[in-house]
This record gives sequence, structure tokens and C-alpha cells, in this order.
Amino acid sequence: MAESFGDELTIVEVASDDPEPKKELWLALAKPDQALTLVLTAVPEGWTAQVLPANLTERQRRLFREVKLKPGDVYKLAD
Repeated sequence: MAESFGDELTIVEVASDDPEPKKELWLALAKPDQALTLVLTAVPEGWTAQVLPANLTERQRRLFREVKLKPGDVYKLAD
């Protein structure tokens, strides 16, 4: 049986493996452990990812929901 992604908004920070690492923030509509996997499939091979222990405000949650993410979707936040 397939596991549900849930409806949790998870913020993931990714970093490149370049000599001067580049960092990006991504939002995933998934449980934290699933969010890591989903985001890593969206970035170049060799990048690392970590869940940021951020608590979103209700206003931020509403704004991110306007992006119309479906469970399992990821979204790169502006640089």
C-alpha cells in the first residue's frame, strides 16, 4: 500500500557540491522525510539537502497554499 504524503508544508535547504556552494530553499507538500527525497530528485545530482526546523505562520501557510501545491509537489522559493 502506498504511503500518504500528508498535507504538511516542509522547508528544505539544498546545497551544491561546488567549490563555492550555492544554497536554495525549496518548499514541499510532504512529510519531512519524504520532502528530502522529493527535493533531491528535483536538484542536480550530488547536492545535499536538510529539512529546516521552521514553523510557518498561518499567513505564510495561506500564501504557500495559493501556489496550489498537491501532495508530493515541490516548489523552489525565489533566490
